[in-house]
Amino acid sequence: MKLNEMKATDGARFTRKRIGRGLGSGLGKTSGKGQKGQNSRSGGGVAIGFEGGQTPYFKRMPKRGFTNYTRKEYATVNVEALNKFEDGVTVDYEALKAAGLVKKHLDGVKVLGNGKLEKKLTVKAEKFSKTAQKAIEEAGGKAEVL
Repeated sequence: MKLNEMKATDGARFTRKRIGRGLGSGLGKTSGKGQKGQNSRSGGGVAIGFEGGQTPYFKRMPKRGFTNYTRKEYATVNVEALNKFEDGVTVDYEALKAAGLVKKHLDGVKVLGNGKLEKKLTVKAEKFSKTAQKAIEEAGGKAEVL
């Protein structure tokens, strides 16, 4: 099969309706919009959510809460998961991602203190919980805040 021999499958292509091109076209005169009324006018129609003058649904619903636009979201890793690495290794975001412990960087990585660390590691992250920092230092490692 060559490029010039290829054909579109049935129903994949169709000619657009040429409205307002005379009575013989089948869509002349009012162009399929009927007689008079809001939707027959150019630029006519109603806005999204308009309910004919009734108070729209989104205005009837109560307002609740707010979104804090300065909130930071961290990718979290527990100290226990760091046992995956070998002794004396520097653990940073790239190492965590390669090990499959973190998917997205978000606003940084936070190390949490759940579990027990048995390896001596240098951990580099944006944040540490107090228990995580204590666990890393007790194992003989270093917790470096970026």
